[in-house]
Amino acid sequence: MVIATKYKKIVEYFLANMPVAQSELNFNNPYQLIVSVILSAQCTDKRVNLTTPSLFEKYPTVYDLAKASFDDLFELIKSISYPNNKAHHLIGMAQMVVERFNGEIPSEIDELQQLPGVGRKTANVVASIIYDKPVIAVDTHVFRVARRIGLSKGKTPLAVETDLTKNIAPELRPIAHHWLILHGRYTCKAIKPKCSECGIVELCNYHKTQK
Repeated sequence: MVIATKYKKIVEYFLANMPVAQSELNFNNPYQLIVSVILSAQCTDKRVNLTTPSLFEKYPTVYDLAKASFDDLFELIKSISYPNNKAHHLIGMAQMVVERFNGEIPSEIDELQQLPGVGRKTANVVASIIYDKPVIAVDTHVFRVARRIGLSKGKTPLAVETDLTKNIAPELRPIAHHWLILHGRYTCKAIKPKCSECGIVELCNYHKTQK
């Protein structure tokens, strides 16, 4: 199948079957989102959502977090994976936002990536969700699903991102990120993918190898 046709059919499927798709992280503003996304690295959204209410109660703004002590913050996030690194990153992120960006979470990818704890994936998530930028964040789910289906042969997240960006219309990129994440989280799982429940199974390269 021509790759353009595959993309067209998959986009049509998700538009029809998942017209609303959004982050499963709980947040009310850009500050809460960037904190949640930093915490979510190698951790489930469910665990993050259990942790952030007490964090945001104690540190309701980026200015409060910038003045946090490491020990106090660590205590609040110790159930999260890699709490030591993430506590350092969160405080450093908040301090830079206050000092360099006047307390506003930046909207540009290159500026976001200057913040401690913010790599390309996190920057793309924030930019697409908050600022509606036409970018696609590639996490482990997006990487796996895109390669399994045959949307990309890229061997790195950046290579996969490049292929997805080239083939998905700008206005659909933010929601496409969530389509692929949710499909990977609940259907195209890393272990024992639910191919019998998948609506795009006939378009999937991986499925063809399992017959």
